Amino acid sequence: MAGSKSDYLENAILDHCLGGPDYIRPATVYIALFTVVPTDAGGGTEVADGSYERASVTNDVTNWPASSGGTKTNGEKITFITATADWGRVLAFGIMDALSGGNCLYWGNLVKSRVISDGVTIIFPAGSLIITEQ
Repeated sequence: MAGSKSDYLENAILDHCLGGPDYIRPATVYIALFTVVPTDAGGGTEVADGSYERASVTNDVTNWPASSGGTKTNGEKITFITATADWGRVLAFGIMDALSGGNCLYWGNLVKSRVISDGVTIIFPAGSLIITEQ
């Protein structure tokens, strides 16, 4: 799974580097799952059924080790809450700056979409979320 930077984050970083205001990275990021793929401009349809909530990830060097060659991956597995109803076909992920609402920082298509049924727990193994700068 590879990710793309959102327009929101592109603008925040440009402002940070050239003329302010400074971008402050969130202490925690939240991994979202989408049944309709978002774009750099936003949109998409996030899962909303059966106890779904975004997976919380402390935004530190353990969970996001140093980048190399313009690429960064998750350093630890990311586990979602177990579905208590069907979530539908999950096509994409997003890295968000809030537990609900908020801004998408990065997003990407899953290598293989997956239908999530009641009782299934989604886990992204360490190194499976790949974010690249181009």
